[in-house]
Amino acid sequence: MNGTTLHATNRLAAILVAVVLTASVASAQQPTEEELKQANNPLANFVAFNVQDYYVPELYGLPDDTSNTLWLRGVVPVGRWIIRASAPVPTVPSSDPGSLDSISGLGDINAFAAYVLTKPGAGRTIGVGPLLAMPTATDDALGSGKWQGGAAALVFDMTSQKVQWGSLLTWQGSFAGDDDRDETSLLAFQPFILFQLGKGTYLRSTPIWVYNLEQSTYNMPIGLGIGKVVSTDNKVYNLFIEPQFTFLHRGVGQPALQIFFGINVQFK
Repeated sequence: MNGTTLHATNRLAAILVAVVLTASVASAQQPTEEELKQANNPLANFVAFNVQDYYVPELYGLPDDTSNTLWLRGVVPVGRWIIRASAPVPTVPSSDPGSLDSISGLGDINAFAAYVLTKPGAGRTIGVGPLLAMPTATDDALGSGKWQGGAAALVFDMTSQKVQWGSLLTWQGSFAGDDDRDETSLLAFQPFILFQLGKGTYLRSTPIWVYNLEQSTYNMPIGLGIGKVVSTDNKVYNLFIEPQFTFLHRGVGQPALQIFFGINVQFK
């Protein structure tokens, strides 16, 4: 696909956010303290659907290229298990020398199931469980070509009304798939901190530090953004935007700057 796909993907994400927000305005109300805390909790015991987008206007070693990844994510609690499945729709530069085209399509779908170790209502929730990534990419440039297994560990602290913090740690490595593709071993760590400003508005920092253990490459950004939580009778909407700047990296094609934005919806 040509380079206009990147801009079309960004417009799609923006339209989805605008439509959902507009639909909720008529019945919006100020969220409760508990809703504010749970709105960013990856272990919250709610069915949820998220639309998130990473727009990368600058890539190290590729000065004329950009990239974009739209994420569609669903969360379903089953007893003390929190099951999260994520489907990426990436747009990346073409690997053909001198080409200005981009490649866009479905990437590798991944899912993890975290077992919540802490009791319901605890101020700090902890979960661990298995992870699976599937080679569903519609083009070699958009995925690994490998089945990957691994694990996820999460913690989220809500003991303070003003500040919430936590982290998500995942590892995944290849165990089957296309023999002609490289083996994978990927470690990702996401620290996050939320500072409540009042009336549903909050500051946020949720970068993801990614380490490719097979290729010895990595990318470590730092982010600072703002979000707004809006509550209705049966849903909690969490809208946000967060610029993220890389302070350590190794490898060509790593993001130098990325704009992370989207909407998370929890169903009460």
